[in-house]
Amino acid sequence: MRLALVSAAILVMVMGCTTGTDITTIPSVTAVVPKPANAADLTTPPTAAVQECGDKLASLRPPNPMPQPGAMPAGSTMERIVQRGKLIVGVDQNTYNVGFRDPFTGEIQGFDIDMARTIASALFGTPDAIQLRAITSDQRIPALKAGDVDIVVRTMSITCDRLVEVNFSAVYYEAQQQVLVRKNSGFTGIDALGGKRVCATKSSTSLRNIANAPSKPIGVSVSDWTDCLVMLQQGQVDAVSTDDVILAGMAAQDRYTEVVGPSLAAEPYGMAIPKANEDFVRFVNGVLEQVRANGTWAASYGRWLDELIPGPPPAPPVPRYKD
Repeated sequence: MRLALVSAAILVMVMGCTTGTDITTIPSVTAVVPKPANAADLTTPPTAAVQECGDKLASLRPPNPMPQPGAMPAGSTMERIVQRGKLIVGVDQNTYNVGFRDPFTGEIQGFDIDMARTIASALFGTPDAIQLRAITSDQRIPALKAGDVDIVVRTMSITCDRLVEVNFSAVYYEAQQQVLVRKNSGFTGIDALGGKRVCATKSSTSLRNIANAPSKPIGVSVSDWTDCLVMLQQGQVDAVSTDDVILAGMAAQDRYTEVVGPSLAAEPYGMAIPKANEDFVRFVNGVLEQVRANGTWAASYGRWLDELIPGPPPAPPVPRYKD
């Protein structure tokens, strides 16, 4: 009985110290979602493109006959590469089924990687005499000019301004720039994105096309295409705009996104090679002739891109040559 009276007294004391106004509240906190590193709004228009350079898609004619693997012409760029023992290629590691790092094996693979390996095979007789060096879009030309890589095979569009700094092979893939948005967003293409934030990578033709769109979207630049997808998922941008094959890979990874609208621009891919190495340009074009003719191009497309790109598989691009 005495214990019960003591307990009741303590309860009264506690209740006496509490008033109706002494209510504990939990402050609301808005989570700040970090942006990918180096993401930035485009505040000034990209450098104007070089508008005239003749037929930009005409590359150097391949040699006839082609040298056999391991027996490159004396003093040639190809001989120097063979003597080194490996072909060094600048590639992507973030574009699904084009140039991406397999999460299970850690290996970089995809359509672009298949194309790069055909060049190694033509040089050495094996596709494994190769070093794949992952680079970002804005590292492509600097890596070539510094001699860090022999060739870049990385969804790189042939443009007149780029031809001032590097040489290109004949076209090996024909892409079209489109737009990726969240499903049910109501956006139907670039014309519906006036004043909205649209993501692309630095130094890409896509970013320039966004900045020049009549609807005046706000360009947002990032280092890698996966950064654009993350920003779209986090609501930090309203859309992503780049080549259809890249967007198709994003849509395959996120079923809540979709590709919309007509093409903004044609994006013909070439393999970029240092300006001084014209003999290597001709050699690479000879390799591309072989992969178009022997079914290698079609087999690689079927393996990596057929399920991503709607419609029947295309034929390999027809090359155009000069001298």
